[in-house]
Amino acid sequence: AHKINNTLGQGLLAKYMGKKRLIAETGAGQHGIATAVIGALFGFPTDVYMGSEDIKRQKLNVFRMQLSGATVISVESGSRTLKDSINEALRDWITNVDTTHYLIGSSMGPHPYPTMVKHFQRVIGRESRQQIIEKEGMLPDAVIACVGGGSNAIGIFSAFQEDSEVELVGAEGGGEGPGGRHGATLSFGTEGVLHGSLSFVLQDDDGQITEAHSVSAGLDYPGVGPEHSQMMVEGRAKYEPILDKEALRGFKLLSKYEGIIPALESSHAVACAEKYAKKTENQGKTIIINLSGRGDKDMHIVSHKMGVRV
Repeated sequence: AHKINNTLGQGLLAKYMGKKRLIAETGAGQHGIATAVIGALFGFPTDVYMGSEDIKRQKLNVFRMQLSGATVISVESGSRTLKDSINEALRDWITNVDTTHYLIGSSMGPHPYPTMVKHFQRVIGRESRQQIIEKEGMLPDAVIACVGGGSNAIGIFSAFQEDSEVELVGAEGGGEGPGGRHGATLSFGTEGVLHGSLSFVLQDDDGQITEAHSVSAGLDYPGVGPEHSQMMVEGRAKYEPILDKEALRGFKLLSKYEGIIPALESSHAVACAEKYAKKTENQGKTIIINLSGRGDKDMHIVSHKMGVRV
């Protein structure tokens, strides 16, 4: 997964600041693993907050974190998913800020985290831009990436943000669709403050945060990075909800035709690219699909959804 770009940078920063401990939140578990790796590398005691619902969905990643020496703390409050693990990590951080660095995993949260995470993830965009010019001799017509908090997307979008001819498309977790639970903060949310930044959030008429849902734990978040919100409002990027069943189709398509098993988060970007390519006006266009991680962690979820006993 792309998470190591950010955790290595923040780990070096924590060491420079003289911090003695790392904490992190995680949904799908990939950021937790990357933080655990950095904790092991630099000798930091590391605690990772993870919703109990996500712990059930991502047992393999929990084991990997523990193997690297991290303590995984189960969060039982709220929806027991990513939002709630962030809540607990923030409470820990403000209590122990003198000794502890909160290593946020996505482009959300209070300043300077969105800026810092974007900076460390820019390597994705720089390398993609260089490679597409080498292969095609031109910039792509579109760049598509999944968006939960938005770190992988902001990383690749950053290299093409000033190129107005390049479409930037974020694929959000749309959940079960009409009549069912959904997420897709930018598609269905309204302006509000969550976890220290003004952005779009899923909330009721009283401003209370509502639960998000996605088949992928990493997109199961009722907020989004503030820069994504800004790009949507300014019209620089557009964001589309992808249903769970569409993401599962994307998972199978990439696995079948490329031999690449994507994370369920990334499968949303694959499904979004398929929908984009089917539109008549987009025929023949060149698309970059950003894959935020691999799908080992999601095999049991997909097999269950497909009715296959593993």
